[in-house]
Amino acid sequence: MLTLILIGLLGGLITAVSPCILPVLPVVFLAGGPGTETAAPAEPTPARNRRPYAVVAGLVLSFSFFTLLGVTLLSALGLPQDILRYVGLALLVLIGLGLIFPPVERLLEKPFARIPQRQVNKEGSAFVLGLGLGLLYVPCAGPVLAAITVAGARGQISADIVTLTVSFAVGTAVPLLVFALAGRRVAERVAAFRTRARKLRIAAGVLMVVLAFALAFNVTDTIQRALPDYTSAAQKKIEDSDTARQKLSGLYNNSNKELSRCEDGADELRSCGQAPAIDGIAKWLNTPGGAPVDLAKQRGKVVLIDFWTYSCINCQRSLPHIEAWNAAYKAYGLEVIGVHSPEFPFEKNAGNVADQAKKLGVSYPVALDNDLTTWDNYRNRYWPAKYLIDDKGTVRYFKFGEGQYDKTEDFIRTLLKQADPQVQLPPKTGQKADDLTAGRTPETYLSNLRIRNYVGTPIVDDKATVYRFPADIPLNSLSLDGTWTAGYDHFTAGRDARLAFTYRAKNVNLVLAGEGSVTVLVNGKETKTLQVHGTPSLYSLVDNADPGEAKLELRLTPGIQGYAFTFG
Repeated sequence: MLTLILIGLLGGLITAVSPCILPVLPVVFLAGGPGTETAAPAEPTPARNRRPYAVVAGLVLSFSFFTLLGVTLLSALGLPQDILRYVGLALLVLIGLGLIFPPVERLLEKPFARIPQRQVNKEGSAFVLGLGLGLLYVPCAGPVLAAITVAGARGQISADIVTLTVSFAVGTAVPLLVFALAGRRVAERVAAFRTRARKLRIAAGVLMVVLAFALAFNVTDTIQRALPDYTSAAQKKIEDSDTARQKLSGLYNNSNKELSRCEDGADELRSCGQAPAIDGIAKWLNTPGGAPVDLAKQRGKVVLIDFWTYSCINCQRSLPHIEAWNAAYKAYGLEVIGVHSPEFPFEKNAGNVADQAKKLGVSYPVALDNDLTTWDNYRNRYWPAKYLIDDKGTVRYFKFGEGQYDKTEDFIRTLLKQADPQVQLPPKTGQKADDLTAGRTPETYLSNLRIRNYVGTPIVDDKATVYRFPADIPLNSLSLDGTWTAGYDHFTAGRDARLAFTYRAKNVNLVLAGEGSVTVLVNGKETKTLQVHGTPSLYSLVDNADPGEAKLELRLTPGIQGYAFTFG
């Protein structure tokens, strides 16, 4: 039991400093500030507020309770699985309005007014804020959280699971409490906070309302995807250690133990036993008429199964690689199946999954594993997780988490050649890691919500606007000139449309669509003119033998649509 507690605490601590909790940090920090108006600014010893403790306690309580019992309660009451998320968003908006309008905050604190302890009633809105954040808290998924989520989804609540959940929640609470206490200290010690308390409360309220809408429309995902997963190594070392694996595996059933023959990210293909069935699927997406994909009927093909969930930032970062493999190798015998195993109740909604899959560019079949039946069949512990199955139905390799894409693609090609020795495969979708340009410009989306490193005239959403290049475009930055319409999925060129990008790479590619031409200039010299036809396709703009820095300029005819740049 002590070992399980330690695993939960360490897993929670790692999670609480990961990129996945960044959206809640500003609110937790602001929670340390003053609540309802108390002393005048000139009072030398204002009452000590306990708001940091209240907000973190509310977050831990609601996260723990609803992660374990949310699915069971919602099912018993016949409520939609994503209602908890909307309740959390509503509470965040109410708290924000309470900071802007004191009568609203007094209304939120009214239920706590009869509590006799000194000052407790004044922290009621902070506790409610914590409850709301607990419903919106989507930490990075590792083996510990996976074990908790699976047990909660099935109603299999035991003393071990409760212990693991509470210790994980406490582990996440410690860094968050430190952050909230830092906010309180700043509010108490910095003169500007005391003399401008009312203005700062209003600003905090506006920020909370804005954050609620950003979470509602998944705007924060863009920031999280752009950040490296700097805690993955620590998470893997702690949560996927031999001791942790032994303890957590005891929380699953003993079926399909043959998968234990293989280790995560092995350097060679192995025989890991017969591939378990894809069972218990609530719905299929991206198949003709929603028909299921029968794994037993895929003999002769190589199958890649990817376990993912749409709110998982780690999963979102891996999806472009999987989509590229599907596009490149489907015609040569590769069958890609995405198993969407929800981490939280709102991810069970088929409409939500379909909408997010479309936005993320997922075109291959997706199975909604809402009861985590297939997840359990594969004894899975991670989002994302990839399993390679050969043409005879044997699992040969699996990879937990992000990374090792080059190795995974090599194994896909090896298995395809084993299935058909005569097959002539196309070139690899990406280059080997050691061939990639060091410090190359990152993938960049032409999307009004996902664009980064843009300079120049501010982007105007979904409206034809005239833009102008700035005097200088720094490395890894782009800018627009002429008329453009900036949409969520792509930018559309208008009259005299130009795009400039200062990059470092050997090659530059851009997904384009529409009808017209694109003239390419590198360092002011025209190099080629591309003719664009029809649906979105990848076009090569630059392909040099050696890497280097250069200024790219594109001149596009009206109606051409640009989607995403990639660099190698």
